[in-house]
Amino acid sequence: MVSGPDGSNSDTHEPPGEMIAVSLWRGQGSSGGLVRYDVPVRDNQTILDIVTHIQRNIDSTLSYRFACRVGMCGSCAMTVNGVPRWTCRTHAGQFTKNGRLTVEPLRNMPIIKDLVADMAPFFDKWQKAEGRFQGKDSRTDDVEPVRPDSPERKTADAGIECINCAICYAACDVVAWNPDYLGPAALNRAWTLMNDIRDTAGGERLRAVSAGDGCHNCHSHQSCMTFCPNDLNPTAAIAGLKRMAVRAVLKGEL
Repeated sequence: MVSGPDGSNSDTHEPPGEMIAVSLWRGQGSSGGLVRYDVPVRDNQTILDIVTHIQRNIDSTLSYRFACRVGMCGSCAMTVNGVPRWTCRTHAGQFTKNGRLTVEPLRNMPIIKDLVADMAPFFDKWQKAEGRFQGKDSRTDDVEPVRPDSPERKTADAGIECINCAICYAACDVVAWNPDYLGPAALNRAWTLMNDIRDTAGGERLRAVSAGDGCHNCHSHQSCMTFCPNDLNPTAAIAGLKRMAVRAVLKGEL
């Protein structure tokens, strides 16, 4: 059901039973607001199940993203009661308070429509942080071996499970204050590449991430680590970049 202006509910032919009052952000760009929908409680239902129910049974104009539904792609990330989450892995019972739930798009990015955030600024930061591998070998050369027990490989391993869901970016207060800040995901990616012995762009990358809107802007609030669904620690990666940049300055390389 959806509440009308007079507080009445439209009939969606759902059987009577326990309901959740779900407030969804609706609108385009910066204009919009929360709209209430009454959704029936189901066993083991996730936030994504609730949003899908609304789109399929109540209002087909609702826009949102999802793909894998099993916590692999990260495309279903939204803000649930003020917390950025993968909605496919978040059970409604964990977040419903007094029969109420609020779902909004990820913050720190423009809103395209309803629950769909524009990811372009997020990925632009990856480019600015030189977050792409650059090697010296061609496709005809033998693959350079990397020892799995080497310190560099272990350091890189700690950050390579990022799936670009942008939850850390949405959770970052520094991004909220400074939209030009590169953000935890892009800097975490740069850190993994700085520890890849096959990569040849370390100097260029370090200059990019230590510039005005780079790693030195991080206040170490650790929101990125707190909310990362894959239990990564971008704050530690950013601290590593800070140390690396200071060493480069002392050596006259920056």
